Amino acid sequence: MPRDLDEINRWSCSAPYWEKHREVIRRMFAPVTQSLAEDAQVSARQTVLDVATGPGEPALSVAALVGPEGKVSGIDVIPEMVAAARREANRLGLGNVTFDVASADRLPFAPDTFDAALNRFGVMFFPSPMDAVREMLRVLRPGRKLALAVWHFADRNPFHCSLSRVVDRFIDPPPVGPDAPDAFRFATPGKLLEICGQAGVVAPVERVLQFRIEAPVPAEAYWALRLEMSEKLREKMARLPADQMAEVHRLAVESLSEYSTDLGLSFPAEVLIVSGAKVGSI
Repeated sequence: MPRDLDEINRWSCSAPYWEKHREVIRRMFAPVTQSLAEDAQVSARQTVLDVATGPGEPALSVAALVGPEGKVSGIDVIPEMVAAARREANRLGLGNVTFDVASADRLPFAPDTFDAALNRFGVMFFPSPMDAVREMLRVLRPGRKLALAVWHFADRNPFHCSLSRVVDRFIDPPPVGPDAPDAFRFATPGKLLEICGQAGVVAPVERVLQFRIEAPVPAEAYWALRLEMSEKLREKMARLPADQMAEVHRLAVESLSEYSTDLGLSFPAEVLIVSGAKVGSI
């Protein structure tokens, strides 16, 4: 099966869990959403595009920023994610946000449609990040900005590595090519920045966002959440015999203890934010 179809199947299987944990996930990544909106210069009454919206974030949060006179469009290639996003928009009674199934490298919008374009933790999994950035530029109005968020190095993000270090003691992680779809595909500073420049982004800039991922759940619940969020992690665990699964569970929860607080778990985190404009003037 082609690699991109493998990714689509994994995200399809994970969609119900991302919907189930949507509020915890929204809170964990709220600082990233805020930073993307700031760097893309999102403001009231604008029209904003959220590429790879998943179950609706950051589109749903941005809908509050643009207000009832603005409009947000979220797209995702996973139908189950889009369905979850629509359910939440309906539950919240939001009339200024819509969601559609579409690919990042073939956006269903006319040129010069949007005032801002955002992508939070999606570009790392695109078959062609260059084509996706070019499409985002195509649908942006001249002079308007896009902003993309990707994970910095794994060892600076215990949200990921605290558990992977435990699991990898029992199952050797498969080798990952430098351009294979992976959470840390663009962890090296300058890598995504260069792609954006080659795609035509004007004056692209990169900054490191340091923040804390606040997960308002105890360690046991967080372990269950991470298992459900990650199809790859569930696949690894399914390969273990029962006694090793129990040991991984014990060690994983133990590894989270240093991040425990009275309010749940709190992880230091680092993300790269790459932003820039479409050629032309506003």
